[in-house]
Amino acid sequence: MATKNKGFLEAFREVGKEKGIALDVLFDAIEAALISAYKRNFNSAQNVRVSLDRTTGEFHVYAVKNVENEVKNDITDISLDDAHKINPDYQVGDVIEEEVTPANFGRIAAQTAKQVVVQRIREAERGIIYEEYSNRSNDILTGIVQRTEGKNVVIDLGRTEALLTPAEQIPTEQYIPNERLKFYIVEVKKTTKGPQILLSRTHPGLLKRLFELEVPEISDGTVEIKSVAREPGMRSKIAVYSKDENIDPVGSCVGQKGLRVQAVVDELRGEKIDIVKWNQDPAKYIANSLSPAKVVSVAIKENEKISKVIVPDYQLSLAIGKEGQNARLAAKLTGWKIDIKSESQADQNGIAEDMEVVNVTSEKSFSLD
Repeated sequence: MATKNKGFLEAFREVGKEKGIALDVLFDAIEAALISAYKRNFNSAQNVRVSLDRTTGEFHVYAVKNVENEVKNDITDISLDDAHKINPDYQVGDVIEEEVTPANFGRIAAQTAKQVVVQRIREAERGIIYEEYSNRSNDILTGIVQRTEGKNVVIDLGRTEALLTPAEQIPTEQYIPNERLKFYIVEVKKTTKGPQILLSRTHPGLLKRLFELEVPEISDGTVEIKSVAREPGMRSKIAVYSKDENIDPVGSCVGQKGLRVQAVVDELRGEKIDIVKWNQDPAKYIANSLSPAKVVSVAIKENEKISKVIVPDYQLSLAIGKEGQNARLAAKLTGWKIDIKSESQADQNGIAEDMEVVNVTSEKSFSLD
């Protein structure tokens, strides 16, 4: 029996090593399984403990009883007189363990324990996966498109699968099986079926993390991304800044011959990206945010975060953008309400007296059209 038990134990050691599960977790699972097997097949009411030898794999089942002056339950209690027959040193309140290992328990235990142990191993694996990904919320990872389930896309992450829901899918993208893409981790939930990892291709954080991967100056903190605005699959704007006057934050993100920004665009399958310089002066920042349009002046009402931007007549359509896209993204990026007027419109309507007018020149920016 010892040899057989040892082989049984070695099999679980191998499983633990393969799955990356601590041996103590497996031993606890086996002991719990043996208790379950004993109660199911021999005495379900008895309080028992199983001792499993970590080296030989031999096990023993002990009935656990409390020493009492008055026995209320023969299964769980033993009288002081009967306890003294076993050992005269026993006192009321002590716990007695008596071996009750059945002769044919090995065969039954192996059959019954297997399913319980497998379940514990599965739970342990789920716990490991949850711990691995729970700390990676708001990070990005690479996954492989596995399959489509309804409108959801299942992504293979290697050790587990994740979900890309319709709300997190870029409308213009098709997700082809075996295709490798980068995803943003929105949330990691612990469920009864294991960790549920929710991914996104539309989150602004995906764009930010992609630039961190491509631009060393961002990853080392020399250049900072101050804000991101996206219309996924169509166009995005990012505002960048550097405390070091010798560093060009826009140029750092663009890269030599546009290689850095192009790598991000390629990952986002052609999404256009405007890179603008952040400025603590709201008027200058708003002017920059409307890139690629040129701005003549910006009037602001700072307490209400309202601005009126004047552009040359020939720049009006460019400033507003197709279906208002450029203006919308600029408003998202800056957090200001932006009303855009041409010079001729401004001459006709004027500007409110309570707004401060600032003549501005747009700072260096980059637009990929």
